[in-house]
Amino acid sequence: MSTISTALRNFKEPTKEQLTQIFFSLPSAGLLDGLEKTDGQYVEKMDINAVLSLGVQGLEESYAGKLHLIAPYLAFASLDRKSVRFTIPLSTIRRVERLNARAGIYALSLSTWHGMKIIVQLTSLRPTADHFCSLLRDALKIELQRGQMKLVKGFTKTCYSEALVSETSTVADNEREDGSLISEEKEHAAPRESTYHGGLGLRFKFPGDPKKLREASKIKLWTTYLREHGRNLTLLRYPQCTRLVQVGLPNRLRGEMWEVLSGSMYLRFSNPGYYEDLLKKNIGRTSTSTEDIEKDLHRSLPEYAGYQSEEGIAALRRVLQAYSFKNPELGYCQAMNILAAAILIYMSEEQAFWLLEVLCDRLLPGYYAPSMHGTLLDQRVFESLVQRCLPIIHDHFQVVDVQLSVASLPWFLSLYINSMPMIFAFRIVDCFFCMGPKVLFQVGLAILKINGEKLLQIQDDGGFLNLMRDYFASLGDSAHPNSTDPRARAITRFQELLLVSFREFSVITDDMILSERRRFRNEIIHSIESFSKRSAVRNLKTLGRFTKDQAGFIYDALYKAMCVVPPPAPVNPPPILLTANDGAEDKPETRIGLKTFQYFLSEIATWARNEKIVMNGFQQRVDREVAEHEFIDRLFFFWDTSCRGALSFQDLVSGLDGVMFNDLMENIEWFFNLHDKNKDGFLTKDEVLTLSESFLFIFRYEVGDAYLGAVSRFMTNAFEYGDALLPQAEEGTENKSETGAEPPSPRVIESNQPYLNLATFRMVVLADEVLESFFETDLSASFRLEPVPDAEIPASANGLLGDLWSTIATDSNKKMFHMFTDEIGKTIGKHQVIHRPSIGRYTKLEEPKARESLLTPSMRKSPSKASLTGSGSASASTATLAPSSSSTLTVDVKGASAKASPQIPASASLSPMVQAVNARLMERTPFAIDDAKDDEDETDDELEGNDNDDQVMDEVDAFLEAHDSGLTDADKEVANDLIHAEPLK
Repeated sequence: MSTISTALRNFKEPTKEQLTQIFFSLPSAGLLDGLEKTDGQYVEKMDINAVLSLGVQGLEESYAGKLHLIAPYLAFASLDRKSVRFTIPLSTIRRVERLNARAGIYALSLSTWHGMKIIVQLTSLRPTADHFCSLLRDALKIELQRGQMKLVKGFTKTCYSEALVSETSTVADNEREDGSLISEEKEHAAPRESTYHGGLGLRFKFPGDPKKLREASKIKLWTTYLREHGRNLTLLRYPQCTRLVQVGLPNRLRGEMWEVLSGSMYLRFSNPGYYEDLLKKNIGRTSTSTEDIEKDLHRSLPEYAGYQSEEGIAALRRVLQAYSFKNPELGYCQAMNILAAAILIYMSEEQAFWLLEVLCDRLLPGYYAPSMHGTLLDQRVFESLVQRCLPIIHDHFQVVDVQLSVASLPWFLSLYINSMPMIFAFRIVDCFFCMGPKVLFQVGLAILKINGEKLLQIQDDGGFLNLMRDYFASLGDSAHPNSTDPRARAITRFQELLLVSFREFSVITDDMILSERRRFRNEIIHSIESFSKRSAVRNLKTLGRFTKDQAGFIYDALYKAMCVVPPPAPVNPPPILLTANDGAEDKPETRIGLKTFQYFLSEIATWARNEKIVMNGFQQRVDREVAEHEFIDRLFFFWDTSCRGALSFQDLVSGLDGVMFNDLMENIEWFFNLHDKNKDGFLTKDEVLTLSESFLFIFRYEVGDAYLGAVSRFMTNAFEYGDALLPQAEEGTENKSETGAEPPSPRVIESNQPYLNLATFRMVVLADEVLESFFETDLSASFRLEPVPDAEIPASANGLLGDLWSTIATDSNKKMFHMFTDEIGKTIGKHQVIHRPSIGRYTKLEEPKARESLLTPSMRKSPSKASLTGSGSASASTATLAPSSSSTLTVDVKGASAKASPQIPASASLSPMVQAVNARLMERTPFAIDDAKDDEDETDDELEGNDNDDQVMDEVDAFLEAHDSGLTDADKEVANDLIHAEPLK
């Protein structure tokens, strides 16, 4: 118990950040997240302070750390996160016992599938320990009910370590010294055990000389370790495990150990048969990724014998295609073929598939993405470490303008497999899976330091590459060939490389790498975004009238919207009967849905967002939210010219180009076409109402009633003029009204029939000054290609609130702070909300102007006049008319006046009613004041009107007498004389 007491005395509670890093440094930590739900049953996650030891007295020291229950796994990590770690499935635990110990000691004994006992002493409070044991018991019951414990036996039969530690196994009788299988069975040898997984090396032999690699000695060392510390699913990673890995894994055990160290074995265990089913479901499927894979198959480690045969090429093809089918967004990236080809030498196809999944998604995230952002980020981190650890070499590279990434980028992408001999590269890969990505940086720094003197002599990139090539080719040579000590001469350059890597650069830790990545992440993201933006703009089919900078801003607004409101997953285009690419699929194009488009438009158009200026006595801010209206939905589908239900970057550029650079007439036509649903050149009455609602939506926050009055006049004029052009129920009855007969009623047609054409709509719009100015300048100006300013407290808000704000400036805390200050502002009576107008032309209240009818007097006297009395409302007009397409309206734009001037082709055959309408339109409106008549031309009717004039004058006289309080006596006398004066004769 002395070792346990010592560990307890040295135990310190780690911080929350340390616990998070401990958990994610576990071999399968990234794979365990979210696995607490088992067959619909939830098991609470929990961790507890514990001290770990093996059940063999005096075999190992005890280690204090954290025990994590993350169903269906149990994991442990020592406090230093590197001494002892393990992750074992709960299904491999056969027995859990509470040990009888002295008071205050709470210890459990865990018996695993392989007969190993793990002693865990829980060092937390008794209630916490009881709760942990209760959760562990529940999780074990669930695993038993799922039948997972029955699957362990069949799974372990696929692991070579089972045969290695078994004293009765005969697999060694059919193996060569390097671990490959003998093509012909030995005489009197037992039948082969073919259940163990293995790679192409079993048939095509493993790289290297087994005697120089000391395969037999490595096998003995690992056999001893696996018997004492578990194997495959139950392996415990003690410090001795790391030392054995640094010495080198034996060929026959390398594939399985890669699985265990990386955590991909747990994925294979949890998904039996997934790889085979995936291949069956996608037989014959082709895509851009599969085409790229075919191009690189014969360039994948061509020097290895396995890839000079169809068997090796076929296995590599299946693994890469299966991964591209599982991750279609990533698909396939160059350098993945090198990794897959390397691991297939030591692993089966299924093993390689799951290891590739862990490599690309967890160990090297972003390395094999289309943007390669992970690789670029680590290259920037590597340059920073070179500047810190090897400043002389860094300064020399800066002087001679040598790019470090020219050589280091392939190192990281291929895990040094493509840069140095395979037998040495696989040793680095062993350490990579055991110790993490920091190995890549440590080895890279060691390479530069060992060759430091020669690097200071190079003058260009070519010299740098040649020096590295020569160095890698000599890794098997003696590092000290002139030494008199035979042991020094026996040290190879590769051994020297590992020694420098793990001793002199042991200061390079996982925490340092994570810190540097966070430091340079924004810089790399900005550079990638700039490159992606330039590429996207360059790949546009047309820029329209935009400049590249303007198109770049549209790109920024698009991807900001995609970050805030992620679009649906990209889907492949629908299949077509005739294809020109032999059935190959194109890569899905990035498109956005309606919700994302609404946010995008709110960044571009002022009327597509609701902005409220809030003042509460403490702060002044702008609350901004995305507007929702049928007009925005209509615009979305109007720009979706390919009818895909989603918009691409090109669709947005083309759509904005169609409105932002228009003049007055083009904007009117654009707005008309936007509401012309069936594209027949006419608006129905319903569409006229919808168009009016669009006006009201755009003008909803404008100051005063000028815009509201403009919309009201537009509706009245549109329906009045449209009804005036309605054909009558009977033709040839134009003169019946003159004889006093009942005028005919308009022909009744449905409200969804053509009613208003573009020319008429243009005339109605131009008759109103407010709408004319809107279409001439305001509509295009409402689309602004400039960043929307952040709604923050102004710089003048300093002092206590300013300091407080800078401390709590997170989205959730901002909302809470705003709610708090708003409530205080309401209490003290200083809370005020003002809606910011989207147009902003009018800044003071103005009364709407009175409407003037667009109808000529002859049109007002027409038989259809009866239908005009209720034309201002939607229900008053039930009949519609499609004005003849041969009649057009010419608008005088400069004078802002609309004149109806039909232009009738000579060959046009018009109906009598339409001819009558055109004739009335050609008449000039008669005005009585223009008539010049002699006195003798007065008619009797006019003379009779004099009596009416006298009656009117009497009414005026009475009005003045009732309202004469403001006149003096002299004024009254003058006014009375003027009123009663005799007319001149």
